[in-house]
Amino acid sequence: MILKTFIEPPLDNNNYLLIDEANKEAILVDCSHYDENIVKTLDDYGAKLKFVLLTHAHFDHVMGVYEMVRNTGAEVVLHAGDELLLKDLNSFTFILGLPSANVPEVSRYVEDGDIINWGENEIKVIHTPGHTKGGVGYLIDEKLFSGDTLFKESVGRTDLEGGSYRELEHSIKTKFFTLPDSTMVYSGHGQQTTIEHEKKYNRFI
Repeated sequence: MILKTFIEPPLDNNNYLLIDEANKEAILVDCSHYDENIVKTLDDYGAKLKFVLLTHAHFDHVMGVYEMVRNTGAEVVLHAGDELLLKDLNSFTFILGLPSANVPEVSRYVEDGDIINWGENEIKVIHTPGHTKGGVGYLIDEKLFSGDTLFKESVGRTDLEGGSYRELEHSIKTKFFTLPDSTMVYSGHGQQTTIEHEKKYNRFI
């Protein structure tokens, strides 16, 4: 499996492209910006983008989804708890003085514990409310894509609509920290880390 990270505007978000070389299918975790380099990478490997997996629906994680789907035909996956947040996308772009973005259509709403089949791979959905109501992590083998719930030695903000520190802490302790210590954590911003490292050094939990 190939994993490539694309750091995208407007807030240096990590967008993760995973390519299964065996079946030539790919997934993209979050899509902050339509980046032609992502499409070029797909072409270079002869891969088709199957899913855009959204960890949550804050504007900086979804602004490129519409264009990416239009160019690749990928399916959009989101937790139902963030449906209204996605539809309200341009209220955030307006406040921040950013260009408006087309709101993408969601192909599949997921819940905690759902399994997404991707070729021979299984992607487990882990619902982690706290940063947003519908925030999720995606677990593939021992790779956890945590969105803005858990960062290296930090956590996501909880002062926006739908946020709750109590829920965030509970999500991390009962959902993420029960995973094997060796699990690699790929966050929505910043460096990768491990569950073991966060148990030891994350002063917010």
